[in-house]
Amino acid sequence: MPSPTFPITPLLPDIVRSLSDHPRLVLEAPPGAGKTTQVPLALLDEPWLQGRKVVMLEPRRVAARAAAGFMARQRGEAVGGTVGYRIRFENKVGPDTRIEVVTEGILTRMIQDDPMLEGVGAILFDEFHERHLAGDLGLALALDVQAQLREDLRIVVMSATLDGEKLARFLDAPRLSSEGRGFPVQVAHFPARRDEAIEVQARRAIEHAVLTHPGDVLVFLPGQREIARVEAMLSPSPAGRGVGERANEGRDGSGSKAALAPHPPSGHLLPRGEGKDDFIVLALHGELPVEKQSKALQPDPQGRRRVVLATNVAESSVTLPGVRVVVDSGLAREPSYDPNSGFSRLEVTHISQASADQRAGRAGRVAEGWAYRLWPQSQRLDPQRRPEIALVELGALALELAAWGSDDLRFVDAPPPGAMNAARDLLRRLGALTASNAITPLGKRMLALGTHPRLAAMLLSADEGEDRALACDLAALVEARDPLRMGGDALAARWRALAAFRNGRAPQDANRSGLAAIDAAAKQWRRRVRETTAPPASVEAHRLGDVLMHAFPDRIGFQHPQDARRYLLANGRSARLFDDSALVGEPWIVVSELRHEARDALVQRAAPVDERCLRRDFADRFVTEDSVRWDASRRALSAQRESRFDQIVFDARPAGRVDPALAAAALTDAVRDLGLDALPWPESLRQWRERVRCLRDWMPDLGLPDLSDDALMATLDDWLQPAFAGKTRLDALGEDDLANALKSGLDWSLRQRIDVLAPTRITVPSGMERRIEYAHGQPPVLAVKLQELFGLADTPRVADGRVPVLLHLLSPGGKPLQVTSDLRNFWNSTYAEVKKEMKGRYPKHPWPDDPWSAQATHRAKPRGT
Repeated sequence: MPSPTFPITPLLPDIVRSLSDHPRLVLEAPPGAGKTTQVPLALLDEPWLQGRKVVMLEPRRVAARAAAGFMARQRGEAVGGTVGYRIRFENKVGPDTRIEVVTEGILTRMIQDDPMLEGVGAILFDEFHERHLAGDLGLALALDVQAQLREDLRIVVMSATLDGEKLARFLDAPRLSSEGRGFPVQVAHFPARRDEAIEVQARRAIEHAVLTHPGDVLVFLPGQREIARVEAMLSPSPAGRGVGERANEGRDGSGSKAALAPHPPSGHLLPRGEGKDDFIVLALHGELPVEKQSKALQPDPQGRRRVVLATNVAESSVTLPGVRVVVDSGLAREPSYDPNSGFSRLEVTHISQASADQRAGRAGRVAEGWAYRLWPQSQRLDPQRRPEIALVELGALALELAAWGSDDLRFVDAPPPGAMNAARDLLRRLGALTASNAITPLGKRMLALGTHPRLAAMLLSADEGEDRALACDLAALVEARDPLRMGGDALAARWRALAAFRNGRAPQDANRSGLAAIDAAAKQWRRRVRETTAPPASVEAHRLGDVLMHAFPDRIGFQHPQDARRYLLANGRSARLFDDSALVGEPWIVVSELRHEARDALVQRAAPVDERCLRRDFADRFVTEDSVRWDASRRALSAQRESRFDQIVFDARPAGRVDPALAAAALTDAVRDLGLDALPWPESLRQWRERVRCLRDWMPDLGLPDLSDDALMATLDDWLQPAFAGKTRLDALGEDDLANALKSGLDWSLRQRIDVLAPTRITVPSGMERRIEYAHGQPPVLAVKLQELFGLADTPRVADGRVPVLLHLLSPGGKPLQVTSDLRNFWNSTYAEVKKEMKGRYPKHPWPDDPWSAQATHRAKPRGT
């Protein structure tokens, strides 16, 4: 195959030169520039590569196969020679492979299994703008390997639409850009009709494109379901007319070609052979067999025009020849965390402006093109796609980081702390992490299974045989959409519908295509775990729960003793059943899906659990112990002997003597709930605390502790709990107890230094001691009568002379006259006016013309003077 010239070709020497001088590079190139296939080939013979591999991360399987195939053809080889690929369940690499195109999960496993990356000289991250979680993790791991183990490893981040400047700063890397090559694309917004489904609107736009413009038509739709619907609409009827044509008849009274307006259209798909070239309709998405994907990526052998119905897999990295028109729904299915199920699920969302521009650009690859957008022109899109790390559940990420042995990785966008804490809490319940967040042997086995930690824990907990097959069924069921139209909240009803489908008698209210997809997914799960036993034909409902509880140990529920429809959950929350739930009366259940509401969550899918199995499999979570808690309504401690499963208290009886250690912890928890104001703060202690906080800012070299509200609340167990030793009431803590507790972290010499550097009182020229008030973030305040400062030139200072006090100068009657931190300037500029105004009002007090030499006093003038 002759080497074609790509827009990226002139930039290849600069790319090679940059990587010779610097181990990282950010490369920006628009779709069609050739970066995906030309950059890896250009690096093969570089001296720094030393015969090692170039690994390129390609987010999508379709693109990975296509890129590897194109590069192999350029070299006149078959895939698996110099160029190969590895994706889930498919491996086409050989002993001579030097360029390996891999999908995201594969790269993570490569780095985890071999941190030295023996035999790998460069990692290329293609289409990084898609910001998949696995891609962000892969980059973070590669950067850590480069920093700690392999300084010679090259890392290239490539994309068509990303903030290259920001990414280059993050990576401390050079940035190169290719202009690309494209033709003008005319963009128009194709209006929807009232209450029109997106598939119908897309069909009308396709009909218009086929009749109005030359070339192939590329249609972006959210997913397989929408593709199938549009494909059905475009299929020819037995009478030779398109479904779209019949659907439009009567709308404008004609049904003829003349009804087509140039823009916006109202049209009909022409029957084949009626004055237009024949065309074919093709689908393109990641679940298609390889041969069908390849067909969509190649020109039609018979020269017919093509209408390609694609997901966002066609947005980048793959080339569709001959496309002149793009019809863009503006929608995509992206992963989003569903708190109801605890999983990330694909949801239909609006694309970003960057994606819309990239999709439109597909129409201008070979000649001038047209793009029809199926959303109003007034609708504003987000500039860039939000990273998955901010949107999805992070259990898998937390497990990967635990396996890596370090959280100190550099992410382009850091994982949200709240989501990471929730993920680690779940992993501890699943047995994947220890209390110190180290990975367990079970966690390593879960990671090797390569699926969500919940499902991995369930699959690994099941014994060989029918239980493992049931676990595979349940994994498919909890990930799928509900196959029953009106099925209530019993998961058993879904499984029985699946079992009936396998026997050819699915319930009437079941979605047969949905059950077929679930059955196929269950078979795939069985292949993955190497289970050959077929699922049973029937089971008791609790047997499903006995398996499912290993995926949802945090959602095991115990029936509330006073409310049969309410359940206490192992994670400390509560949930309720529907009024007509089939689960009413079950003592224990496990919930696979619930809807969070203001008070109790609503159970949407659940199964009963056999308590004997629960006690067998989770024996360590059943405990009986004394508990002391703060009763807010009584403002007193409550001591009980509790039997608990995790955070579910299923039996509680009054306890006798209160354990002092438990009492101290409970009183500390009371302060945690009530706040610091529940403690007995004398004014002197409040001022001492403010003095310490001020000195911490003024003199950081002292190393004083942080006594802010947040810091004290965060460390209650350290400084306050010991003060509650031997106490059973909150008001038993006295002012001296609190003062000793607060000062416990400072030694005697440091306390003395505080008194010297931030004194509570100061002697003024009148010979009297006056109080200094401290407030964090403000200057210290000295309120004093003006006559007491006669003869004092400079403002008093604290903190070893670093901080002047703020003088509140008072009249003889104690009223404010002036506020100043510059006493010298006051005597020189303002005193004369104050004296003139006050002398008549307070004639018995001295108002000398020269305050510098006057005698300071706190008294009135002697009689007769």
